[in-house]
Amino acid sequence: MKNVFRPADILLPKNTDWEKWSVVACDQYTSEPEYWEKVESLVGDAKSTLRLTLPEIYLESADAPERIAAIGRAMETYAPEMKKLENSFVYVERTLSGGRVRRGIVGMVDLEAYNYEKGAKSPIRATEGTVIERIPPRLKVREGASMELPHVMILIDDRDKTVIEPLAEKKGEVLYDFDLMMGGGHIAGWRVEDTEADRVQEAIAALAVGFTARTGEENPFVFAMGDGNHSLATAKAYYENIKKTLSPEEAAAHPARYALAEIVNLHDEALIFEPIHRVVFGVNPETLLADFEAFCAKNKGNNAPQEIPFYHAGGEGVLKIEQPVSPLAVGTLQRFLDEQNVKIDYIHGADVTERLGKEPGNIGFLLPPMDKNALFDTVEADGVLPRKTFSMGEACEKRFYLEARKITE
Repeated sequence: MKNVFRPADILLPKNTDWEKWSVVACDQYTSEPEYWEKVESLVGDAKSTLRLTLPEIYLESADAPERIAAIGRAMETYAPEMKKLENSFVYVERTLSGGRVRRGIVGMVDLEAYNYEKGAKSPIRATEGTVIERIPPRLKVREGASMELPHVMILIDDRDKTVIEPLAEKKGEVLYDFDLMMGGGHIAGWRVEDTEADRVQEAIAALAVGFTARTGEENPFVFAMGDGNHSLATAKAYYENIKKTLSPEEAAAHPARYALAEIVNLHDEALIFEPIHRVVFGVNPETLLADFEAFCAKNKGNNAPQEIPFYHAGGEGVLKIEQPVSPLAVGTLQRFLDEQNVKIDYIHGADVTERLGKEPGNIGFLLPPMDKNALFDTVEADGVLPRKTFSMGEACEKRFYLEARKITE
């Protein structure tokens, strides 16, 4: 258990314009091309993680293969010019809107300890259903890459704040300290000293012991996916493919066995669970609403009544579900949408959902937030949550790419 989350050989740029270097997670602003156009303009010819990642708005574009090939070439160009922090954790403080400070630790997780299947009893577990069909296009990016850059954030259930929070008083070497682009706030990172790195791993091991003592389960549930589940699932698929060609000894030592990620305490006061809304494109809204009412009449449960506001070009209203099939409104709506042959985008922000929903041929659904304190208990009891149940903050508060790590030998 001690080695599920461990220090990594972390790469950082030298003598860089940090604001241009660091861009937001590639799975954000997927219905807002103007955002990525502004980022492109801001970055210009500077070295940037924009050149090392593929914004998912372009994932299925006609020029995606050319973009992926360019990523591989950029990695080969950038890597020799980056400095390596050997066997290191990075302690991160991210200043968000309103002055909230979210704390985390960047290190690498063992993919042998991760299983995204529903009901898995592994130390690292998915919190939502993993859509297998979403992995292959992301796998194409990773297969051509010599480095990985993480937007994965993994949660720990550390009510006593024993793992991350003590680092605020024992900061090591400053690695970066700058304002993020496009309203992303501020970020600073410090290298974690060796003695503190040992303490971090011991504190994580203690969480595992506490879980087993509390539940009697031999495989402790210590790490819950917060953001980037499909990215970590892609890393897992990439490793499993490589593993087939290696001996057990070679697989154990291969860098692809691990994935860079940031761990964050579920009980960090700055961590807010925001709902993820839905916008459906290219439909007759009135017909879709009628179909949803028919679905609810046919599929009834014993859960408390739910309400889901909606917006479309012809007006707005609130869906009232008296006997929902799922205990969460997001689950009821998603079960219906999964049966429809429609295009859906998952939106962070009520204002964007309303704006897109009111465009002709669209409809936007607003969903309520989830109580974050129920996360670990719910996943432990039910396996996974409905897909896209929660978001850890607004889109601009997501993890920005900064650190990198080699995944090829």
